[in-house]
Amino acid sequence: MPKTTIHPPGDKMQKAIKEFSELVEEKPETARWKLLEKVVKKFDLSPKECEFLERHCKRE
Repeated sequence: MPKTTIHPPGDKMQKAIKEFSELVEEKPETARWKLLEKVVKKFDLSPKECEFLERHCKRE
């Protein structure tokens, strides 16, 4: 039986990336890892999704 989620798979990541970008703009003085942690918890991201965000969002 397929696992049900609150967000469709691709939609969840798009929303998480958008949320992270908005947080960075709103709170540029806040450490990015703290903002990432907030997004990861809010969207209940998997370990692989977390790794993706860390790789692509921390280097900005």
